[in-house]
Amino acid sequence: MKRGLVVLTAAALAAGAAWASPPTYVYEGKWGARGTGNGEFDLPGGIALAANGNVYVADGNHRVQYFTPTGSFVGKWGSFGSGDGEFAYIGGLAFGRNGYLYVADLDNHRVQYFTPAGSFLGKWGTRGEGESQFNRPSGVAFAPNGNVYVCDENNSRVQYFTAGGSFLGKWGSRGNGEGQFRWPLGIIVAPNGNVYIADYLNDRIQYFTSAGSFLGKWGYAGSGNGAFQSPMDVDVGPGGTVFVVEQKNHRVQYFTSSRSFLGKWGSKGAGEGQFEQPVHVAVSGSGARVYVGDSDNCRVQYFNRNVARVTPTSLGRVKAIFR
Repeated sequence: MKRGLVVLTAAALAAGAAWASPPTYVYEGKWGARGTGNGEFDLPGGIALAANGNVYVADGNHRVQYFTPTGSFVGKWGSFGSGDGEFAYIGGLAFGRNGYLYVADLDNHRVQYFTPAGSFLGKWGTRGEGESQFNRPSGVAFAPNGNVYVCDENNSRVQYFTAGGSFLGKWGSRGNGEGQFRWPLGIIVAPNGNVYIADYLNDRIQYFTSAGSFLGKWGYAGSGNGAFQSPMDVDVGPGGTVFVVEQKNHRVQYFTSSRSFLGKWGSKGAGEGQFEQPVHVAVSGSGARVYVGDSDNCRVQYFNRNVARVTPTSLGRVKAIFR
């Protein structure tokens, strides 16, 4: 009887999950305005979430600012230039397993990394096409094993390294075939090690093994569900949900790990929950909150997951199984 009870319980839970709707995401808050002061931005870009929940934002003012989870200013660093701790223009941000923040220093063709308070620790990269060289590194992400992956935008490839910048491998070339790119921008490594890449000019998402073997793709140019117009960035929630932010459709779409469409939000505008060319997306460790860099509105918006619950009628059916 115990064995049969376990089977029925699993069946009941599966039935309950099928009856529930996918989660939706509702507007929760925002911060930022155009300017150079604390908490102000010029075209905010990359977003990374620290282990303590603080939100780090790449600012077109050639700096990184960081905030509490709800947007209270905590600190900043950076200025224009090519020296240590200086930036020409910042692409993506990512925290490593070592707790350091890695910054794609786009127009300086390098990656720099820092303590969470902004103390410079190291860098690698020069302009070029060789190993460990870049032509506008646009996105950066970390694998569960601590390796760092970098989208090399104008070289149409991905390179990956140790956390200290030692070259490990690369893949990709220019084109629209499988494993080819036209401006790879956003990148994330899922907990299972798969690498998802926003293939901007090909209007699609591609994903690969950690060594670059092609696994799959989805998307095409358009505005319908599962179609994209200039996907800028991608992130994966703790349950495997894939979030994609689209610059020209002014929205976020989200999918199962097997590419099935789940939902979307956003439209063009400056109101709550609207966007003007959003460029980056970051999901909290719990998956309950999603941050979006709303670039042309010079702000960050954040949204909260609203999970549909199984109805009492559904629970009644579950009880009936055990009777």
